[in-house]
Amino acid sequence: MMRLFHLATLNLLAPLFLTGPVLAFNPLHVQQLLSTRECSGCDLSGADLSNAYLIGADLREANLKGANLKGANLEGADLSGANLMGANLTQAFLTNADMRQTNLDGVNFAQATINDANVFGASMNDLNITDATIFNTAIGVGGEDLEDYQGWP
Repeated sequence: MMRLFHLATLNLLAPLFLTGPVLAFNPLHVQQLLSTRECSGCDLSGADLSNAYLIGADLREANLKGANLKGANLEGADLSGANLMGANLTQAFLTNADMRQTNLDGVNFAQATINDANVFGASMNDLNITDATIFNTAIGVGGEDLEDYQGWP
C-alpha cells in the first residue's frame, strides 16, 4: 500500500521536474498593450502579437522574449531596453523604432522593414535578416563601424 502511495505521488510530481522553462506572458499585459499601446515593463514573453497594430507603442523595458510579432507594425515604437531574445519579427515594420540597449539576440527579422531605427548599444547576436529591407540602421551582415554611422547618437 505504501509503495502504491509513493508511486502515485511520483506520478503527480514528475511533470513538475521534467518540464523545461515556460514562457508565460501576462494576459492582462497583452490586453493593455493592444488597447492602449502602452506597456512599459510588461511581461509579454512568448505572447502571440502577430499582425498587431503597435504604431508608437511604449514597450520600454518590456519582456518580449520568444514573442511572435510576425507582420506586426511597430513603426515609431519605443522598444528601448526591451528583451526581444528569440522573438519572431518576420515581415514586421520597424521604421523609426527605438531599440537602444535592446536584446535582439536570435531575433528573426526575415523580410522585415527596418528604416531609420536606433539600435545603439543593442545586442545583436545570431540575427536572421534574410530578405529584410534595412535602411539607415546599424544592422548588417558583419555589423557596421559605429564610428562612421551618421544615424542616431
